[in-house]
Amino acid sequence: MEHYEAIVIGGGSAGLAAAIALGRSRRTVLVIDEGKPRNAAAQHAHNILGNEGINPLDFLSRGRQEAMNYGVQIIEGAVDQLGGSMETGFSVTMSGQAFSADRIVLATGLVDDLPPIPGLARAWGDTAVHCAYCHGWEVRDQEILVLGIGPMSTHQAMMFSQLSPSITFINHTPAALNDENRATLAALEIPVIEQSVQAIDFDAQGNLDSVTLADGRKVNAQALVVASQMNAQASLYLSLGGQLAENPFGTFIQVNEMGATALPGVYAAGNASNLGAMVMAAAASGTVAGAAINADLLGSRLAKAPAPAKP
Repeated sequence: MEHYEAIVIGGGSAGLAAAIALGRSRRTVLVIDEGKPRNAAAQHAHNILGNEGINPLDFLSRGRQEAMNYGVQIIEGAVDQLGGSMETGFSVTMSGQAFSADRIVLATGLVDDLPPIPGLARAWGDTAVHCAYCHGWEVRDQEILVLGIGPMSTHQAMMFSQLSPSITFINHTPAALNDENRATLAALEIPVIEQSVQAIDFDAQGNLDSVTLADGRKVNAQALVVASQMNAQASLYLSLGGQLAENPFGTFIQVNEMGATALPGVYAAGNASNLGAMVMAAAASGTVAGAAINADLLGSRLAKAPAPAKP
């Protein structure tokens, strides 16, 4: 069983940043990447200083090469099982291979759970978006529909109203709007349609064209704003006995300011621990976790060192 000082599970911006921080400290590091980044459907990634608008896959390709330049090993595949502890050592198995590690970084990201509306998954990441900072500039001045499905939908309408004068709120899930939310939309002069959406419609070129309502009406749209339910991909953490935390966005792995989880020796970074983290924030959390692991390993080494002989 090949041994590493740290195994990073997940090769997105958080995982690669953690691996680079550890590689630069001359740690032996393995990154296991399933190759399914959350933003793969997007053509461009934004708010990345010095790389504004870069293709997300090109960005990760650069990051992988940078990590490998520092001796980091990267393999593709899905982890089947994670076991052990910091005291006994961690074991990682995948596709008949087995590895051991002193520390683990979970950079497994999250899953966007979308309302079951025909056509929505097809548009997701392109003309169906969720974040004004990630996608707002690209849909500025367009006809934007905000799909009301939960408590964050009104907040989304407020954020996108800064970017376009043509915002319509569709109250897909009536419970999404309380009196306070309705007052907010009224103050922003955003009209509300009290109907559910039955389908997302596309034109002949495959672009978003409209949505079909429950009563058969069609409402034209160039962009659709949807608040997904975001849930960390945390089955490996749960298998070790960890528990998830929850907020209005979804479920996540709770960590301290250095990325350490409640399980000794297990760290988490990126969207697995921060559902709202954009690319740079996710990468920053990976760097912090990598630095924390290096310090942790140094501390363990000193603790195991024999006491100096007394004069």
